[in-house]
Amino acid sequence: MRVRRPGNVSLRGNPNPTSREWNKCWKRCLPALCAAYNSICAYSACWIPAPAKGTVDHFWPKTIRPDLAYEWKNYRLASEKLNSYKGESTDVADPMGIQPGWFTLDFHSFYVVPGNNLVPQVQELVETSISTLRLNSDDSLVNQRFEIVRDYAKGHVSLRFLERRYPFIAAELRRQGLTQAIKRAFT
Repeated sequence: MRVRRPGNVSLRGNPNPTSREWNKCWKRCLPALCAAYNSICAYSACWIPAPAKGTVDHFWPKTIRPDLAYEWKNYRLASEKLNSYKGESTDVADPMGIQPGWFTLDFHSFYVVPGNNLVPQVQELVETSISTLRLNSDDSLVNQRFEIVRDYAKGHVSLRFLERRYPFIAAELRRQGLTQAIKRAFT
């Protein structure tokens, strides 16, 4: 109501707004989006700590689907950096449709890599997503994964903590049977 109605009224008056003309009332839903996502970025599956707020990502860009600009179903919580990297791309996997095993974590390099035995179309989607979102080419993202795993391995954080704040990493530790073995790798 605080987003859809004023946004759609604005669109009726200006159906093809320029980047400056958009009614940015979707920002009003950010607290609810943070709550719905537990402050976890939809694209990195990493916690977005305060005061750094997440951003409202329009999965279908406003310029391509203005009819979805003010629709909750089109919103994804994203870190500011990943939202910027995604930009207007439509070639990124929708976090709401990702299946287990599409993305995996290589615990030697801390790179996100495509899972095994993916059909070619999914393989390409995963590779494009990794590239577009710079999941491996942005050293700060790779270092973040390394540091949280190191903190876990050294006993500074628990697996339960990882499950709440870094669910992808926790899921990969479990899937790969490394919840205990990773601790030995850091001694």
